Amino acid sequence: MTSEGEGEEGAPWNGAWVDGSHSRVHTGDGAQYNYAWYVMGSAERLVRKGTNRWRIVQDHRLQLSRCFVPPMGQVVAAERLTAPGAVVLLDGGVGTGRRTAATMLLQHLDTGAGRFEELAVTDEDDDLDASSADRFLLDLSGVTDTEYSSAQRNLAQYRSAVEKCGARLVVVLPAGRDHLLDTDLVPLVVRLGRPPAAWVFARHLKTMGVEFSPEQFDDERLHKLFQRSPMGELAWLAELVRRARDSRAYGTTVPDWLDEAITAVTDRAGAVARQMAAHRDAHQRALLLSAAMFNGATADAVLQSAYLLMEVLDHDRDETPRLAQADLGEHLNTLEIRRDPSGRVGFERLAYDGAVRTHFWNNFPDLREGLRDWVGKAVLLPELAAEDRTNVVARFAEQSLAANRPDDLCCLIEEWTSPDLSGRLRAEAAAALELGLSHDRHGSRFRSRVYRWTTGPRLSPDLAEVLTDVCHQVLAATHLDQALVRLRHLALGTAGRQVWSARSALLELARGNVSAYQKLVDHLVRKPTAVGTALLRDALDPAELRVVPHWPTVALAWHAVMVAGTPDNWAPLVHRWLTTVHADRSWASGLQALLVAAATDTSLLNRLYAITCDWAAADSLGAADGGTPRALTADQFCQKIDLAQGVDTSGGGVPDSGAHT
Repeated sequence: MTSEGEGEEGAPWNGAWVDGSHSRVHTGDGAQYNYAWYVMGSAERLVRKGTNRWRIVQDHRLQLSRCFVPPMGQVVAAERLTAPGAVVLLDGGVGTGRRTAATMLLQHLDTGAGRFEELAVTDEDDDLDASSADRFLLDLSGVTDTEYSSAQRNLAQYRSAVEKCGARLVVVLPAGRDHLLDTDLVPLVVRLGRPPAAWVFARHLKTMGVEFSPEQFDDERLHKLFQRSPMGELAWLAELVRRARDSRAYGTTVPDWLDEAITAVTDRAGAVARQMAAHRDAHQRALLLSAAMFNGATADAVLQSAYLLMEVLDHDRDETPRLAQADLGEHLNTLEIRRDPSGRVGFERLAYDGAVRTHFWNNFPDLREGLRDWVGKAVLLPELAAEDRTNVVARFAEQSLAANRPDDLCCLIEEWTSPDLSGRLRAEAAAALELGLSHDRHGSRFRSRVYRWTTGPRLSPDLAEVLTDVCHQVLAATHLDQALVRLRHLALGTAGRQVWSARSALLELARGNVSAYQKLVDHLVRKPTAVGTALLRDALDPAELRVVPHWPTVALAWHAVMVAGTPDNWAPLVHRWLTTVHADRSWASGLQALLVAAATDTSLLNRLYAITCDWAAADSLGAADGGTPRALTADQFCQKIDLAQGVDTSGGGVPDSGAHT
């Protein structure tokens, strides 16, 4: 497989990066991990740089394993899952870690070399094609009451397919919807209880390398958090302890770091509320939010974005002459915003910037659309670097998804890929889409949205390119089947650079995965089109295959190509297969698949014979140059063609195309 080209870093409009983990987006002070960024590569294709997405997925599951504390009921679920064809439904209260428990059940299941994949909540084009070694996750925790009925119908179809082939399926049920569950599914439910919270917190600290002793947990505030906090929030608390340690700004001992982290999660909201009450001036509040959203950017960028926020929200600016107003430094000091020697702004208190952002999104719900529009425009400010733009994308994604407004992020993705921007923000749109797809609660909605985009009309070229690149480089790592469906819709378009990009991405995935190859061929044969036939020809190129496909699938593709086009279309492809087999006999089954494809049509067999003779006659090496003459390979294949027609020519000899004209 060829490696992706290197992109140029540092150009004003060519990059964006996001945190690839499935956990809370890290958008404040401190070290950052698992970052990936998008740069413009060759042929104006976005290239996802940084840690490989497949590696991120594996590392994330490994991290879950290290931090996981089994909840009550996990053992029962694991025992049920040992039976081939088992389907287990996990129920439990919010914050018990149902999705993590489901992931660990499947991760620790020893079924061989099968795939581990999350299924679509909504109905899609293809039926589930599974084997006994496959493991599937279906997360219904985010569905609404109105969606639950159709989701259960899809579950019934998945259940049937899994039970038939002997695979395994774990389903995460929405909390508090017991009364809406179909009665025939009730026996499959395992209810999970809350795991020991102190163990969960300690396990996270240990994996982060924070050394501690049990007596250091003797804090009443911490005990209250253990009693009521969801598992995800305890993981976040541990992350804040690590961040406090690594910053070297909050003491040198575990109690120091723990105190700052606990204060960050228990008192930051109150501190921001008190600050807001003390500063009611619109410009000051705009500057405060701007500093929180663009934490780490230059003071100039923060000031300009504050002016832009006032404009978007239609607030009047201070008419006092500028020289008579307080200067920027005075405003920053008043709001307790620091400016470092390089001119970049930040906050002294740990995670204070996140608390400010959360305050605005939680307490100004009527301004959320305006805040979305502001972010959509602010990323174009010339004072921002690529890192600043990416940070604000991640911070906006965190707030909009926490407020259950995934459509706000989708609106910006569409806005940033509109034709009038000429691709300037494609990298930011791709970063935003990856954040949405990676979100535990809203990821399924983004996958559905991508499906609607790829199947809908009037898709902008830049959005099509973003969808192609993210499906290929991100979605395929966790939801291969869904990535294939979406890329197929993009690839079966009629024209445009984006269509060729989608075809290239689709073929790249299919050529490297046996199941993906089979799914692509089956669909293109079942629903034949001229574009589909061209894709089949490309899929049959032996030089590009990175796996050995199922030969019946290859025969199916060959037959479709032969009957849909003239020999001039597919003769060069036959030559390439003959050359491949001539050089490496381990691919000889490919010629048998070719023979099977033509076996029911005498005219096709005759053409195949003549094409083989032409290939042999074009031999430029021959025995004289020390190589094996093509005639030997051609003779063996032509004998099989004769046998398929009831003619026994096993006596040998150089094939003669005149006998089959």
